[in-house]
Amino acid sequence: MLLIGTAGYSYEDWRGIFYPEDLDKKERLSFYAREFAFTEVNSSFYAMPNRFMLYHMREKTPEHFQFVIKAYRGMTHKREDNEQHFSDFKEALKPLIEAGKLGCVLAQFPTSFRNRDENRDYLKEFKELMGDIPVVVEFRHEEWIDERIFDLLEEEQLGYVCVDEPQFKTLVPPIIRATGPIGYIRFHGRNYKKWWHHKEAYERYDYLYSENELTDWVPNIRKLAEKTEKTFISMNNHYRAQAVINGRMLREMLKEEVVST
Repeated sequence: MLLIGTAGYSYEDWRGIFYPEDLDKKERLSFYAREFAFTEVNSSFYAMPNRFMLYHMREKTPEHFQFVIKAYRGMTHKREDNEQHFSDFKEALKPLIEAGKLGCVLAQFPTSFRNRDENRDYLKEFKELMGDIPVVVEFRHEEWIDERIFDLLEEEQLGYVCVDEPQFKTLVPPIIRATGPIGYIRFHGRNYKKWWHHKEAYERYDYLYSENELTDWVPNIRKLAEKTEKTFISMNNHYRAQAVINGRMLREMLKEEVVST
């Protein structure tokens, strides 16, 4: 089961490129869900989501549409005395869980989250606090690329998030691994010039993959999908709907395997 989508869907700079100029903002999700099988919800990182918001999002999508909800930053960036955050977060997810529309929770840890004893313990605690809700983990520092870490993720049934991003020394290389029933790949773009030096956050993700760059990924995507029950491919190069363009390209390359809407 292979699903392709984008990291977020409600961007003003998609108007006139992906969304019709006259489309109401409230209709964006319904429009998006006609073409893509899932989306990442990024707003949940910045503010704790609530069940009413996710209920309304659920109702705007077709039966088999999936949501990947990014963990609230109080769960990934503040790692002490945060049990209430986990309780509130799980409560908010209930409408999606009840409808079978929760793909997984994406726990994106900061670069400062390094491979240390206390942080390895926190991964176990994170999984315990989430219970049976599926979780995938994205690391931002290459220290985590270690066979012992992959073994730990397997033991805890935490999915490893494979990434495509600029190959700076401390960043995570494009390694494909399946450590749980859910496979996950995030395409961040390869904007070397703007990755560390940008005025606006979106500039980091201003990148359009070439056909050859995506083609190189196809064998690894298939390899990952063979080892998992479900694999999500998220295009995060969202500036001016480049994620849509590349999502379509990748879907065409993998058309026999990809779940359609």
